[in-house]
Amino acid sequence: MSIHWYPGHMHKAQKEIKQLLPQVDLLIEVLDARIPYSSENPAIAKIRGDKPCIKILNKTDLADPEATARWQEYLERQKNVKTFTTSIEDPGKIKLLLDLCRKMLPEKDAGIKTINAMICGIPNVGKSTLINHLAGRIIAKTGNEPAVTKAQQRINLGSGIVLFDTPGILWPKVENPNSSYRLAVTGAIKNTAAEFDDMGFFAADYLIKAYPTELKERYKLDEIPATEIEFLEMAAKSRGAIMAGGRVNLHKICEVLINEFRLGTIGKISLELPEMVEQEEAEMAKAAAKKAADTLARKQRFKDGSLTPNKKDAKQIRIEKRTEKAAQRKRQAKR
Repeated sequence: MSIHWYPGHMHKAQKEIKQLLPQVDLLIEVLDARIPYSSENPAIAKIRGDKPCIKILNKTDLADPEATARWQEYLERQKNVKTFTTSIEDPGKIKLLLDLCRKMLPEKDAGIKTINAMICGIPNVGKSTLINHLAGRIIAKTGNEPAVTKAQQRINLGSGIVLFDTPGILWPKVENPNSSYRLAVTGAIKNTAAEFDDMGFFAADYLIKAYPTELKERYKLDEIPATEIEFLEMAAKSRGAIMAGGRVNLHKICEVLINEFRLGTIGKISLELPEMVEQEEAEMAKAAAKKAADTLARKQRFKDGSLTPNKKDAKQIRIEKRTEKAAQRKRQAKR
């Protein structure tokens, strides 16, 4: 699935982040704990360099705790990176983030200098709610949909920390097709930019393999079927997603499945693990290398004036004929 949702304000925000970053001491990137890899903006990683960074795994109340712990260990292998977990169930913990900011920059803390931090993240990861808890008042507009914040703002959090808030931004092209699905399933893009049927089939296929027990309990199934379509048909009966004539309303049951996943009523679920995305990246690299090799081969064939071996033979024959005719003209001229 390809995502075609990159509003103009996101392009503008990305340029502004790049311009502001040299003035910033610390970067805070908010990730969705259910999809830490897919919700990590590669454009931010590219411009960050080695600048100290706190990666916040938000919405841990919805994510698989074991998977979250594995992601923390994995992410902290990166240079100058620390992780911090948060959720709406434990708002008091969010204040501890300020202590971590100071620990990341001990020279600033010791000198009682202002720490300039920038907070960023993709749409709908809970960044605005996090900011409001940090500030102790309503600073950022919140909403259960992506792209609520559309402009930067500067917030003095006290304790010597100034926070630069930025709009949630995606990037023009999501290279990993699985990440596209995960972003859609978790609600990082508007529902109008993706089909519920596509999201539902992807989620069902993953859940019957990774979280079968949760599905059985939630949809009151005696057993978990082997395929996503079988599961959706069985779930549709338990949710009344049946049309006239007994046909399954696939759109309705897919919408139910996605909404229940987003609310956490199916259970604490993570859609990716470190080893999964490493395998996906390896497959993508292999596919990219093959595509590059194929492109180079096509260019070479074009350069040779041939697209097929037969055409190449025909070209050689024409060259030989022209050479022979030129030789005949020379012999005739000598006579």
